[in-house]
Amino acid sequence: MTVRRPAVANQFYPGNAMMLKQGMMSYLEKAKPKMPDGKIKAIIVPHAGYIYSGWTAAYAYKLLKTLDSEVTWKILLLGPSHHVPFYGAAAPEEDQWQTPFGLVDVVDVRTELRESEEIIDVPNANADEHSLEVQVPFLQMVLKKFVLYPLVLGGIKPSLLAKELEEFVKQPNVIVVASSDLSHFFDYSKAKRIDMETSRAICDLDIMSMTEMGDACGKMGILTAMHLAKTNSWKCEMLNYKNSGDTAGDMSSVVGYGSYVMYE
Repeated sequence: MTVRRPAVANQFYPGNAMMLKQGMMSYLEKAKPKMPDGKIKAIIVPHAGYIYSGWTAAYAYKLLKTLDSEVTWKILLLGPSHHVPFYGAAAPEEDQWQTPFGLVDVVDVRTELRESEEIIDVPNANADEHSLEVQVPFLQMVLKKFVLYPLVLGGIKPSLLAKELEEFVKQPNVIVVASSDLSHFFDYSKAKRIDMETSRAICDLDIMSMTEMGDACGKMGILTAMHLAKTNSWKCEMLNYKNSGDTAGDMSSVVGYGSYVMYE
């Protein structure tokens, strides 16, 4: 049994379980998301430090609190590689991931696919990656039972990855979690204009606009979710938007954060 230890605890979120829980309870209590008019199939959430993006992420995660607590949910977690360059989607190397809240079981999604060319083995692709790690404590806070199916995304063709995952996501207990921040390092007003255009493309499932003009570091994961949404006739709505200028940052150079829900 191999375990991935936290790489960004005490950097992106508190490494102390009690402090982490207190902060996350505050985010979740203040979030007032609109319930979607259908069964939740996917969320898109930011992956910055919690003091910057935790408020926005909580809008999506609060919706997951409404899911059946008796079901063991299969969480397909998609996030970009910030450290290791490669083509493809990197499968997990460990059997469990550890956070301050404890251990989470991890499964290679290829065990549930007929075949896959996009999903590959990339040594250490996730060793220092924060885009997936920061989502796990939120999942532990809102879900009683779940198993993690993580993929770190390098350069991919989202349509091909979505096609390989299509049958898997049709399972009634699968939830897709796409991890992405929005625009980076524009001034507050310009960032908000750019992020609203990106959000429009996401919510309209406008794959062409998102591909050509969408500004998001986790664009490949978002596009994969959008392709899945198109194929399965899901709808998408924005839940919350903020940027670092609204939370804990300088207005002259901000990072944008959006949370979204896809449902059938």
